[in-house]
Amino acid sequence: MPEPTTRTGVIHDLGYRHYDGAREGTGAIARTLFTTGLRHAYGFGRSGKSKVMPFVLLGMASAPAVIVVGVVVLTGIGRLPVTYAGYTSQVQLLVSLFAAAQAPVLFSRDLRHRSIVLYLARPLSSSVFAVVRWLSLTVALLVFLWIPTLLLYLGALLAGLDRSEQTQDLLKALVLHLLLAALVAGITGLISSVSLRRGFAVVGSILALVVVAGVVTGVGAIAGSRDADAVGVAVGLFSPWSLYNGLGDAWDAGNVTFTPPEGAWVLAYVLVALLLSAGCLLGLVARFRKVASR
Repeated sequence: MPEPTTRTGVIHDLGYRHYDGAREGTGAIARTLFTTGLRHAYGFGRSGKSKVMPFVLLGMASAPAVIVVGVVVLTGIGRLPVTYAGYTSQVQLLVSLFAAAQAPVLFSRDLRHRSIVLYLARPLSSSVFAVVRWLSLTVALLVFLWIPTLLLYLGALLAGLDRSEQTQDLLKALVLHLLLAALVAGITGLISSVSLRRGFAVVGSILALVVVAGVVTGVGAIAGSRDADAVGVAVGLFSPWSLYNGLGDAWDAGNVTFTPPEGAWVLAYVLVALLLSAGCLLGLVARFRKVASR
């Protein structure tokens, strides 16, 4: 008896023109889903008003970088007034708003309109769908983070600043951005997959990214002023932005915190960041598996 073969593609014959081409499987579907999700995060393929929010926020995040570049090039001051990783901290509200606004586009909408059942038709699994959506939002956030960062870098090179020093600082920032994007995409994606109402998802994401970060920063400032550094460092584990800033400060990437992590705390920050990102991704997979089982 011949062994059953695994089908990598499905063609549904609805009585229209027959398809005679190659049957592309899960990989091709995942690539298309990733590209579509990335485009939708910036409003491409959607209505005109859908492009307003992401590009306004991106413009607001990039405008200060352009101004800084102009000042450095015209005045020849010999250094950037802000580091690459530190610049991201300065525009963290805009980054948080972008993630909070666009995560529901990728996660809430399909669940709310029940179009998810079309995506999860064979051969695409719910786990692949969740991971690809998370990747789309992560890359969209990286684009949002890297455009102003690269503008600063190009400005530094135009101003004749030391290339090796600037490149080293840039690479540190890009690595930290990878970690930050994975964290923010996981948190906002998980919140948006649970809350099917776009407004609730946006509010929940803002609470998680903005309000919690503000509380953590406040506690860290108070702890630092009262020589309770252990409390300030420990509370920094509860926000993606404090994790980002703490690791940037410990790595000498230009971030400044009230209570920077040292010694074993640095390892704790790295582990918590990785575990939080992985936990949110596993939560997304579990959420979409539950939807697929209904």
